[in-house]
Amino acid sequence: MASVTISQLSKSFGATEVLRGVSLEIADGEFLTLLGPSGCGKSTLLRLIAGLELQDTGSIAIGGAAVDALRPKQRNVAMVFQTYALYPHLTVAENIAVPLRMRRLSLTQRLPLVGRLLPGVRAIRDDIDRDVAAVANTLEIDHVLDRKPGQLSGGQRQRVAVGRAMVRQPAVFLMDEPLSNLDAKLRVQMRAEIAALHRRLGATFIYVTHDQIEAMTMSDRVAVMLDGELLQVATPKEIYADPADRRVAEFIGSPKINMLTARVRDAASVEIAGAVMPLATRAVLGTELQIGLRPELFRPLERAAETSLTGPVRFVEHMGSDTFIHVALAGERGALVARLPADSQGFAVGETVHLGFNPDRALVFARDGTRLRKSESNTLSFRRAMS
Repeated sequence: MASVTISQLSKSFGATEVLRGVSLEIADGEFLTLLGPSGCGKSTLLRLIAGLELQDTGSIAIGGAAVDALRPKQRNVAMVFQTYALYPHLTVAENIAVPLRMRRLSLTQRLPLVGRLLPGVRAIRDDIDRDVAAVANTLEIDHVLDRKPGQLSGGQRQRVAVGRAMVRQPAVFLMDEPLSNLDAKLRVQMRAEIAALHRRLGATFIYVTHDQIEAMTMSDRVAVMLDGELLQVATPKEIYADPADRRVAEFIGSPKINMLTARVRDAASVEIAGAVMPLATRAVLGTELQIGLRPELFRPLERAAETSLTGPVRFVEHMGSDTFIHVALAGERGALVARLPADSQGFAVGETVHLGFNPDRALVFARDGTRLRKSESNTLSFRRAMS
């Protein structure tokens, strides 16, 4: 096990700046997920840690020791790729054994005929076979050790790739979207298996994905990336409930958070889509803010209230345990989405609905996307937002 320290990493490919001064501290034994859309730099960051790419500036330390000058095999990390990168002509056992053969046997000892005749090789090969069998048993693929990758299911190939990483007993596991090629049902199963594997091994896991469900269900902490920058690093619960930036709030959550335009009405309230929301500010009358409301915050009301949002239903989605209603609001271009229990009263398209919500759970952002805290200490933030 080992901690990983990333300090001011930058990386460009030609004129394209992929990473911009990224710094991150990953604790020994932590499961940290790099989360972001395609092209945000998360896979590049993982390849820099592995040594498969070299950074332009900055440094990387593993277990407190700088690894910038070390080759990939010297960094004591193991990487699981999106495509699994298995050798199609080798059996499962041989695929898992590859890193051990490369590490424990010399070039001569690896020769098919001559190598087997050299003294001590039999004992080394027996040790490798035992280590492979132990890993295969842990991953429950011991019954397919003699098969080729082409004879395996997607889930089995994924386990073989993990097994090849495990058998090295690395200090750090690097996983680059390992579940993206699996179907939905198998992804759920493999999420649970990878999380359980992390608990058993106690090793440091750095996991890359664009799937927020993977990030939120498996991780100790999530690092949200966009355009080569780290926007926020926090626990899954904090990322969802207390985003530091509007971009984080909009990326996390399904359905997507509702972002509504609000204007300061007086010192104690703002106007939002015809409703009045309590919000103490010292901003000038008419200052524009963005209010983020998660779909699950809403509850239907029998009649309109000063603090309720009102509008006609544009679309209804029945999702089994939940019902999503899309409501058109005055002054808003897109429809608001409310997530209601499936046993809520039926809603018809065109029907006018009144939605109440708890204003204490609203997220407030300046026009530039900066999060504004609803406390006296953030008065200056509101003033900056006006400039």
